[in-house]
Amino acid sequence: MGDLNSSVDFYPKNQRREQNHAGGFGCTLQELRSLMELRGAEAIQKIQDSYGDVNGLCRRLKTSPTEGLSENVADFEKRIQIYGVNFIPPKKPKTFLQLVWEALQDVTLIILEIAAIVSLGLSFYAPPGEQSDNCGKASGGGHDEGESEAGWIEGAAILLSVICVVLVTAFNDWSKEKQFRGLQSRIEQEQRFSVIRNGQVIQIPVAELIAGDIAQIKYGDLLPADGVLIQGNDLKIDESSLTGESDHVRKSVEKDPMLLSGTHVMEGSGRMVVTAVGVNSQTGIIFTLLGAGGEEEEKKDKKGKQQDGGVEANQNKAKKQDGAVAMEMQPLKSAEGGEMEEREKKKASIPKKEKSVLQGKLTKLAVQIGKAGLVMSAITVIILVLYFVIETFVVEGKVWLAECTPVYVQYFVKFFIIGVTVLVVAVPEGLPLAVTISLAYSVKKMMKDNNLVRHLDACETMGNATAICSDKTGTLTTNRMTVVQSYIGDVHNKERPDPNSINSKILDLLVNAIAINCAYTTNILPPEKDGALPQQVGNKTECALLGFVLDLQRDYQLVRDQIPEETLYKVYTFNSVRKSMSTIIRMPSGGFRLYCKGASEIVLKKCTNMLNGSGELRPFRPRDRDEMVKKVIEPMACDGQLNIISSYRDFPGVPEPDWDNENEIVGDLICIAVVGIEDPVRPEVPEAIRKCQRAGITVRMVTGDNINTARAIAAKCGIIQPGEDFLCLEGKEFNRRIRNEKGEVEQERLDKIWPKLRVLARSSPTDKHTLVKGIIDSTIGEQRQVVAVTGDGTNDGPALKKADVGFAMGLAGTDVAKEASDIILTDDNFSSIVKAVMWGRNVYDSISKFLQFQLTVNVVAVIVAFTGACITQDSPLKAVQMLWVNLIMDTFASLALATEPPTEALLLRKPYGRNKPLISRTMMKNILGHAVYQLIIIFTLLFVGTYRFLF
Repeated sequence: MGDLNSSVDFYPKNQRREQNHAGGFGCTLQELRSLMELRGAEAIQKIQDSYGDVNGLCRRLKTSPTEGLSENVADFEKRIQIYGVNFIPPKKPKTFLQLVWEALQDVTLIILEIAAIVSLGLSFYAPPGEQSDNCGKASGGGHDEGESEAGWIEGAAILLSVICVVLVTAFNDWSKEKQFRGLQSRIEQEQRFSVIRNGQVIQIPVAELIAGDIAQIKYGDLLPADGVLIQGNDLKIDESSLTGESDHVRKSVEKDPMLLSGTHVMEGSGRMVVTAVGVNSQTGIIFTLLGAGGEEEEKKDKKGKQQDGGVEANQNKAKKQDGAVAMEMQPLKSAEGGEMEEREKKKASIPKKEKSVLQGKLTKLAVQIGKAGLVMSAITVIILVLYFVIETFVVEGKVWLAECTPVYVQYFVKFFIIGVTVLVVAVPEGLPLAVTISLAYSVKKMMKDNNLVRHLDACETMGNATAICSDKTGTLTTNRMTVVQSYIGDVHNKERPDPNSINSKILDLLVNAIAINCAYTTNILPPEKDGALPQQVGNKTECALLGFVLDLQRDYQLVRDQIPEETLYKVYTFNSVRKSMSTIIRMPSGGFRLYCKGASEIVLKKCTNMLNGSGELRPFRPRDRDEMVKKVIEPMACDGQLNIISSYRDFPGVPEPDWDNENEIVGDLICIAVVGIEDPVRPEVPEAIRKCQRAGITVRMVTGDNINTARAIAAKCGIIQPGEDFLCLEGKEFNRRIRNEKGEVEQERLDKIWPKLRVLARSSPTDKHTLVKGIIDSTIGEQRQVVAVTGDGTNDGPALKKADVGFAMGLAGTDVAKEASDIILTDDNFSSIVKAVMWGRNVYDSISKFLQFQLTVNVVAVIVAFTGACITQDSPLKAVQMLWVNLIMDTFASLALATEPPTEALLLRKPYGRNKPLISRTMMKNILGHAVYQLIIIFTLLFVGTYRFLF
């Protein structure tokens, strides 16, 4: 792994090494680092001046733009030696001492710490001189010699108990963080990226990317290294993680070919030659500087050296992707100067996520107990002082003499110590330890149920959840798309069609349309193990279409070999606005052909003709469109299928069409086929959702699919039931209902929607965050809603952060989602959330039962200490004795309660909610009842013992 300091040492060594020689390559490490700092026209000019063009850069790096690197181990080692490995040291985790300091912030422990320090300080007070008869002699007067010498033990014992609790808490947090980093390392080492080597597209771990590799990039990728674009199709990059600019940057070989690690591909596809990896990439350089310690000086030095504000933006948040996974960052400074700094200061002043349900209740309870203890101790001290003053100066008629002052002060100090004893007895010192033991044990067990808990309090918060906003794909479904229905040549096939039954012309058109008009980075690879399913690499929907071609006993790769990606004339890539993808190729006859595929509601409107069963054109009129919607598309959607239409259009070669006029180009289409693609529901999900509903938890689906597909999947999962009063809305309708004329979200409007809302379709990440925030901020119910959210994408980060408990997908989730989450589902399965609910409720119940036991003992102890002190002017209970007896009893009690496994009976109970007190009226009655019962026994035994002693 290494730490930040080692990464700082690593960089200069590389730099010194490359200054001596370029290792036989035509460009040095320093040249490539300097090149990647440039943008736009300046970068293109630099490439032209130094290398001629991008192909010249590839020749200098001894790589082929089409064939990539050859599998030569010696060459790989040489490149690693000169240009470095694709590894960025991890973000430095919190040290054990930092975790100790955080654990010391607990209110209960603070009260104990103050009491211990006061007790310890007073124990060393020794009044001068001997007591005189003139000074009077109150009952319970002085300490005996042994008690005086051992007075310090009481305070020391309290401090020792605090240390025990703090160390257990800190060690548990430290071990969980270590476990999280280990899981991250394992998951991230499994992450792969598409590169071309020996002319073949292969998937390699991102850690194995080296300078000179030809990498294929596509929509949705997080770039793991710096590179220069060789070929691109309508490529747009989100560079906000480096520049702070939210606008997507269009990349092309002619205008701006520079691609940086840590940035996201938002649209399009292409190929790039890797120029810088690991700590030598732009992200790695910035993170190395941050790790060096002199951040402010580095910021000043960096300013002015970098262009376009791209690298002026120093970062304040970096996260590791073990083995060269890119860093996610947020800017500290922008090209405009101090504006971003001001914005960051404002962000820093915003309070962090509020305390968990149990934390809030325990803090409130600790404060209440502390106040009650202070009142009791104050009353005890006042009574003892008044008793002493009245007995000495009124009853005995003594006069305050100067030589008696030390003696009187000794009495007052003793009375104060007795008051501290009452306070110590009142505070449940075993409570923090009990909570820690319960949470630690539960978190350990939850790991076996595929829940990696990053923050302990998330465990018990989940037990109080009242709402879950869940993704569909990969969580409720298997995330393995498959074509299950098709409409080809006027025939609706509800099963896989026989290839021989399809007209050869239609079949050839369909195979070509799918093979060419899907990203070339999407592939179906052979299974890794015998008997396993083929691997789906790339976009899942496109994988389903390619799988459909294979089911039709045709090979899409043969088509791609005949028409390589670099020969594609133009590509209109898929994005959330188009909801379609179009690819234009030049025909051998001299004309052009456009292939288009996309959502049925978008592409169907642009079709004016259709291929019949004989492969001939027939007009596709509005009434034909309505009939197809009614008989084909709606039935597919109602079965939970995603409808994709594949179509084409031919253009003459002369005059060449205006390709920039997309609306005109992608129109007047000929429909080839309609396919229904299904992502099957996980078999265990319906039962898991039924359990959530029985437990009083409302499950809502938030998805980007269309409303019909989402509604069908929700019905299959059991999220919506026939006869229920529920709402299924699309993102546009949702926003129309909750926003006012100015476009602002109004809580009152949102409160009318969310209680009945079960499905939010065609939603954006902003819609998801708005919904979660609206449910949390709502005040229409007696109890504040406790919301859990599942997410796997970078854009889900805000919603995961806002939720009371954020669940990230351990397998499919991005690093941003994982960092924003509280719990990671290592199996990406919704049923694991139900297990988290059970464990959370079990923890809550264990702590409630423990409190009932603890407070009963404390109430009895306080009453005994108070009455004993008032009668005898001395405490019958010593704090040190009570402390250790309590700690021993509390430890065994909490272990006994915590190790009790959860049962499904817990799911039959409604959530406690955030506003309900931890100690209910029933519990308080039980506590007082048991306390009275114990007091009767104690005073009966005291009376019997005193009677027998006297008589």
